[in-house]
Amino acid sequence: MSDLLVRLYALPPRPPAELADGTSIRRALGPEKGVVSAWVARTFNTHWASECEMGFGGQPVSCWIAVRDNRLIGFACHDGTAKGFFGPTGVDPEERGKGIGDALLMSTLWGMRDAGYGYAIIGDPGPVAFYTKRLDAIEIPNSKPGVYAGLLPRI
Repeated sequence: MSDLLVRLYALPPRPPAELADGTSIRRALGPEKGVVSAWVARTFNTHWASECEMGFGGQPVSCWIAVRDNRLIGFACHDGTAKGFFGPTGVDPEERGKGIGDALLMSTLWGMRDAGYGYAIIGDPGPVAFYTKRLDAIEIPNSKPGVYAGLLPRI
């Protein structure tokens, strides 16, 4: 699928910092880089872990996490592959369907807007229908494979 474009100036309302089930959605802290990166690599893949680590390279950190009972259950980042790119994002398979992914998405996009971005690009999106419905995102023509052309295989 081609990349998607999101108008950050037309975002739905900002989500709460704490969900009804007690899950906190917050910006990660620098000292959490190793923990978050290891969890992402173990739960998803090394490519996503590398992109996540890039989010810890700037100030403020551009990685948000979902935490419940002092346990990491999800993450979302921006600027991991290129400036203005949202992603990667993922939620523990046991925790999906509870609104955590949506809260991470919206918190990260609001963080991008607060940082001065007017638009976000969702590169190589997975759930296209979700993004187009939730964010009124539009396809960017001729953007496949885009910045990911020639990407080395995962290990």
